[in-house]
Amino acid sequence: MSVRDSIQDLGEFWAEFSKVKSGLVGLGILLAFALLGIFGDFLIPFPGASRHWRDINYWQDNPQAAPPAWTNAFAAKKGVPSSTLSSFKAENEVQDNGVAIKTFTFDYRFDYDRPPRDLIIRLPGSGQVPLDISIQRPDGLTAVIYHEQLELAEGSDNRISVTRNCAQAAVEFVRGQDEALANTMNADLIKPVNVLFAKMGPEIASVPVTLEGDYKIKIRALIVSDDFHVGKPSIVVSGHVSGLMGTDASKRDIFTGIIIGIRWALVIGILTSVISVIAGVLLGIIAAYFGGVVDWLLTRLYELIYLLPVLPFLIVISAIFKPSIWVLIALICAFFWTGSYKTVYSMTLQIKEETFVEASRALGSGRWRIVFKHISPILLPYSFASMALSIPAIIVYEASVSLLGLGDATIVSWGQILESALTQGAVINNLWWWVVPPGLMIALMGMSFAFLGTALDKILHPKLKTR
Repeated sequence: MSVRDSIQDLGEFWAEFSKVKSGLVGLGILLAFALLGIFGDFLIPFPGASRHWRDINYWQDNPQAAPPAWTNAFAAKKGVPSSTLSSFKAENEVQDNGVAIKTFTFDYRFDYDRPPRDLIIRLPGSGQVPLDISIQRPDGLTAVIYHEQLELAEGSDNRISVTRNCAQAAVEFVRGQDEALANTMNADLIKPVNVLFAKMGPEIASVPVTLEGDYKIKIRALIVSDDFHVGKPSIVVSGHVSGLMGTDASKRDIFTGIIIGIRWALVIGILTSVISVIAGVLLGIIAAYFGGVVDWLLTRLYELIYLLPVLPFLIVISAIFKPSIWVLIALICAFFWTGSYKTVYSMTLQIKEETFVEASRALGSGRWRIVFKHISPILLPYSFASMALSIPAIIVYEASVSLLGLGDATIVSWGQILESALTQGAVINNLWWWVVPPGLMIALMGMSFAFLGTALDKILHPKLKTR
């Protein structure tokens, strides 16, 4: 077949396919998933998340169980969105004794009803560096929240948490304004961020009223030796809402996990369906065409596997052996080849009696040549439709195994996100943003392939019936 004929056939196929609206919808959803899977690294806020999904330290600066940022539009009190302040104004000053003073000034606009959960200052560098961190508030008051010498380690995560490291400094800030009020405050019980972002008053520690406006956060570092240095700092604002899909109880960004899960859903669904359908088609053709002992053995094997309950078997195997994702794919293929076997077997019994098969046999063609050259191409359209229709079930089976905590712990899949939500009480604690996105993605992915398979079935089966 020439290239021109192939292009013409594809054009005719597209003309018929475009008439099936459900097929176009399924194709559109699938293309969207494919684009997200390919270019997802440019969209997710945590590019290294696939390697550090279960690393607690990687997510430590995120808020815990925070709803999506867009829920602020429906909230009575607006929470602070989590963000990272990386833009600053830098100033360098060298004194006569050779000591260098580096000052980094961050501007932060605060206009929310609740203060942040925490402020985390990240400071790369090396050596012993005296630090002075202060916050200039909109009311003109300045709070010195950190005034100590910090040991900076090259290549390490040097961080200062206002909540953990600055409680006493918050009390001293209040003492500078109202000593009697400061005497009533306990540094072990207050939330420093609430004090720093609240109006000065008698209830600043118990029922703080947020002070909206422009804040300036200044970091002053003294470089006393050429062997010491300070890199570009950043400030993580840990808020009450976070990202497009929120965070889970382990502070992991759910949107990042959903995007990573797209790739595994496509790999598991497509790879497993291709292998299982091709195996089922070939075994069905071989059994019908060769007949005899081959037919009897393959039919008995089909009946044995077909009668086995797939999901309970996968659960038992996964619980005992803890297989990798590739072994799980092989196990699913071992069951799913039966889906196309019987139909192909029946079709081959009819096709092998056709005149062109008899003519090929009379001209001396071998059995395998007839199988691969004449019979298989006729059943290829059915194979495509069968592949598309089997993918939703495969994705659901993998998600079911992962939901029970028996999946491959080295990957990030939608089923494992749901399993974490189930075991960590997402439903009980009304953390709906932890459950809905992965469940919706599984439904959309299955729906897209179901629409495609139905469309292919409508287009290709009439052609098979005319042969």
